[in-house]
Amino acid sequence: MKFVVFGLTISSSWGNGHATLWRGLCRALHQKHHEVIFYERDVPYYAGARDYYEIPGGTLVLYNDWEEVQSRASRDIADADVAIVTSYCPDAIAATAVVVQGRNVLRVFYDLDTPVTLGRLRRREWPPYIGPNGLSEFDLVLSYTGGHALDELRHRLGARLALPLYGHVDPQVHRPADPVEHYRADLSYLGTFAADRQRALLKLFVEPAGLRPEQRFLLGGAQYPDDFPWCSNMFFVRHLPPSEHPAFFSSSRLTLNVTRRDMAEMGWCPSGRLFEATACGTPVLSDSWAGLDTFFTPGDEILVARNTDEAVSALDLGQGELRRVAAAARERTLAEHTSERRADDLLSAVERAHARPPELEPLGA
Repeated sequence: MKFVVFGLTISSSWGNGHATLWRGLCRALHQKHHEVIFYERDVPYYAGARDYYEIPGGTLVLYNDWEEVQSRASRDIADADVAIVTSYCPDAIAATAVVVQGRNVLRVFYDLDTPVTLGRLRRREWPPYIGPNGLSEFDLVLSYTGGHALDELRHRLGARLALPLYGHVDPQVHRPADPVEHYRADLSYLGTFAADRQRALLKLFVEPAGLRPEQRFLLGGAQYPDDFPWCSNMFFVRHLPPSEHPAFFSSSRLTLNVTRRDMAEMGWCPSGRLFEATACGTPVLSDSWAGLDTFFTPGDEILVARNTDEAVSALDLGQGELRRVAAAARERTLAEHTSERRADDLLSAVERAHARPPELEPLGA
């Protein structure tokens, strides 16, 4: 099949979680003999940190202004099987207007930011990437978040068929690597700064660093403020491209996952970092949220901390126990959470949308 995608970015992993997911998904679709054409607005902040230039078996269309590609997009949609508009696509509404006019194409919206979307609606703020008709014009709505979020997409935004398409990892990119000295850490954390993660990061990373001054704590990411509460045993590396993630994780005795507030409150919304770290064979310490046990078994495949004491207890575990947890998590990830598995989920969702016209889907199905 031919997929046409209008997204935020695939060319730069700087400050966003979309790019890595799309790269893995596009590679997996190519291996299954499908083609992806990805439209991305060429903005300066992604151009300045571009680390991906070609889609295997597909096409990356970088453009400066929607007007210059609208005709080309219409032609691509005309002979496509599936057209996808994503959350935070800068031209989502304009792209939607073109997609919904397609006659023989399956019209799909993929919300990779469902908790943010629904959080805006609760605050009576309309998401800038969704048009005035909500999601009712799409044949299929895919959501990075499962659980009751799917019902909200139906009831609040008129999605006719809403199905989950969770995060994933490409094992060809994220796999065990040789440790690197400057990434060495007893506890690491990799993530872009977000104010709504700060409280949890203080409890599970900063405060444990203060209680374990003999251990090394490493934070990697972008956009951290000058007034971040550093300790003398905490170290920092700026934004890392995906090619550096395996060395980062593989140099950590334990790595931390902290979930955005809206994601944690909604549940069933696993961060891609969970799958990346476990694919690298690194044990993960995570905050707690509803649905976590759908993806990993707490205590066996992942460690969970709700407060500073529990985080410190995880740090105090023996190396044998950490290796056991890491091995079990990697096995689970490679079996259930790869890009290839998510590509299968995507194809199954497309097949379901074709087999059962969304207008016939009962509300809440």
